[in-house]
Amino acid sequence: MASTPRSPRPSRRAILGAGGAMALGAPFLAAGGASADETPVLAAPGKVPEAGMHLVTLGTAAGPAIRGSRHGISSAVIVDGLHYLVDFGLGMPRQVSEAGLTGSTLRQAFVTHLHSDHVSELSAYMLYNWDTPVQGVTSRVGIMGPGRARLPQGFRPVVEPSQTGMKDVVDHLLKANGYDINIRTTDEARIPLDELFEGVDIDLPRGLKADPDRHPVPEMEPFTIYEDDRVRVQATLVEHLPVFPSFGFRFESDHGVISFSGDTAEHSNVARLSRDADIMVHEVINMDYYRDRGFTEEYLHHLESSHTSPEGIGRIATEAGAKSVVVSHVAGVFSHADLTGIGAHYDGSYTLAADRQIFSL
Repeated sequence: MASTPRSPRPSRRAILGAGGAMALGAPFLAAGGASADETPVLAAPGKVPEAGMHLVTLGTAAGPAIRGSRHGISSAVIVDGLHYLVDFGLGMPRQVSEAGLTGSTLRQAFVTHLHSDHVSELSAYMLYNWDTPVQGVTSRVGIMGPGRARLPQGFRPVVEPSQTGMKDVVDHLLKANGYDINIRTTDEARIPLDELFEGVDIDLPRGLKADPDRHPVPEMEPFTIYEDDRVRVQATLVEHLPVFPSFGFRFESDHGVISFSGDTAEHSNVARLSRDADIMVHEVINMDYYRDRGFTEEYLHHLESSHTSPEGIGRIATEAGAKSVVVSHVAGVFSHADLTGIGAHYDGSYTLAADRQIFSL
């Protein structure tokens, strides 16, 4: 990674003009702006300030594939020295460490959906952030994500159990590592790992008529799933079919609002979730990249129906009144020039995030 190009820090004037959010390592683009140069995939080294609310895009790549230098999708929200994690993609445990975020300051974690590229490093994160020997977690942390749901009609289960929620995922990962956990708990006097990490299923609001077949993504208002003395976290259903449920998240604090679209097609639920957000973190796909590479029509249809184009991001950001946009979970996007469609529909500032980039409200 030492040879990865670094981009210059923006001037204070550029920072203050970026919709109220300061980006370290790669600049926001002014409204509608774009650069043809390939964007660095790793941000310049930076330290998250102790005070205030900040976003770190730990990993920014989409999909369960190793392509290029970007790490798998994962983000952190930091509020006055404590942090909250969103998703556990490839390489995430090392990215968290390199960002200076130790388990001792973790409050809660969230998973948007149960696709493998969002949970593949959850086991490693728990094992490598375990108790005081590694400055790890020492008090109970919830890992909140989708609850159990049946497969859509026509999907044949090939692995049992066919219905798995966030609680099941964490429980099974702990059991899979039972030998190591049992040895280290006694040999190294660590707190039992199952006392530190708990899988928590996110229950959908009562009365919401949603199911994986007939009505997977009804229009809805965000609902609160977590609250402490620093943040309130809300969730909404997003359109990442055939996955159900799939969530986006909204973090509110005294400092401002950061929203996450999760994996989704263009959908008004994301606009409601991101209403007046200081930073809207949104996924993206460049369909031209995939069309030019001869993928099957079925696969192209899957990509287009479950992800969002740059133009779609611009429309959602405008509908939401978001102050700035950070583009992550990138698929087929390699430079800001690939994002010009955002500026065609959105007058605010936007940036293509790099791994470990820091954005401050």
